[in-house]
Amino acid sequence: MSEVEGVVEQPDGPDEPGRRGQLRRTDKAMTREEIEAFLATAFCGRTATVDPDGYPYVVPNLFIWADGQVFLHTAQGAGHFIANVRHADRVSFEVDAPGEVYPYGHVECDTSVSYRSVVLFGRIRVIEGDAQKIKFYEGFMAKYAPADSWGRERGSFPRIPGTIVYAITPELVTGKHGRLPVPAERWPNRNLTRSPEWVARDAGGNAGGGHDEGGGADGSPNTVGAGEPHSDR
Repeated sequence: MSEVEGVVEQPDGPDEPGRRGQLRRTDKAMTREEIEAFLATAFCGRTATVDPDGYPYVVPNLFIWADGQVFLHTAQGAGHFIANVRHADRVSFEVDAPGEVYPYGHVECDTSVSYRSVVLFGRIRVIEGDAQKIKFYEGFMAKYAPADSWGRERGSFPRIPGTIVYAITPELVTGKHGRLPVPAERWPNRNLTRSPEWVARDAGGNAGGGHDEGGGADGSPNTVGAGEPHSDR
C-alpha cells in the first residue's frame, strides 16, 4: 500500500470503484503519522455494515488500533451486527474529534469548527481462539482503564467465551483535519467571509448600508473571500 497526503490506498480494481478513499481537500489531509496517532487514542469509533436488504447499519464501538488493524467486540448472540458481518465482510469505520466552533467572517454562514476525522474502508473478520481474544482485552483495558485497573486482578477475563472479537483490516484510509486559527485570524479581528456581497439588514429586515469589514489585528486590510467551512470531505 502507498501513502499519498494522508491517504493510504491500493491500486484500483473491479471492487474498488467510484470515489471511495479519495480525499477532495488534500490541503487538509493528515499525515500517516497523524492518522496512526489519532487511531491509537480516539475514544470511540463507528462501524458501518450492510444487511441482506441493502440497509446500512452504523453502531458506536470502543476499540483499539493495533498492528495496523481495528479491533472491537460485541456480546455473543444473534444480533444485527454479527448478522451483517456474516452477510458481507466489507465495512467502513470512522473516528472523529470535534474542536472549537469559531467565526471567520461577518455573516452567520462564516462559521466553522476545528476537528480531526479518519475514515477507513476494509474487511472485517471474527477473531478465533482465546489467546487472541485475551490479547485484545489486555490492549482494551490498557487503553480505557487506569494502570492499576482500580485495584483489580490484571487479566481477569472470565467472560471471554460470551463475547465476539472482530478485526478490521483496512484497504483504504483517509485522515482529515481542520486547524483552529489563532484569535488574530478569526472574526472580528479578520474577515475571511465567503459572502463579501452580503448587505447588512437593519432592525426592520431592510437592506442597510453594507458591512464594516474592519481590519486585521495589525490594522491591515482584511482578506475577503478566502475562508471555507470544513463540512465536507
